[in-house]
Amino acid sequence: MAAADAVKSTVDQITSASNVAFKDGVEKTLAALNDANAHSKKNLEAVVAAVTAATKGAEALGAQAMTFSKSTFESQVSAAKSLAGAKSLQEVVELQTAFAKSAMESYMAAAGAMSEAASASVKDSLKPLNERVTAMVERMQAVR
Repeated sequence: MAAADAVKSTVDQITSASNVAFKDGVEKTLAALNDANAHSKKNLEAVVAAVTAATKGAEALGAQAMTFSKSTFESQVSAAKSLAGAKSLQEVVELQTAFAKSAMESYMAAAGAMSEAASASVKDSLKPLNERVTAMVERMQAVR
């Protein structure tokens, strides 16, 4: 009987140890899945924030383009009226030169402003994604 009790005791210990190991494994797996789900949720939130920022930037650029187009059209109409009322060829050349200079200055100013707006939009759009990449890198380094 002592041998049977020893075998039963050994089997009970193995079973108990197996149950504890299985339970620990399941708990670790569930914790890892919860962590992955939380990380995925934060990634999705970052993508939504990036798209929102990009949309706002595109709207701002569109508004700037419309404003520039409107002012350009108005200045072209004004220049055409001035040219139509010119009394001499010299006056036409002077008016056309002044218009060309003004148009170029206006274009350069608008291009600079739109470039700055586009740059800011890209920066704002990438910020949430960069934060998620940084978090992922830190997480990987912590695991090592």
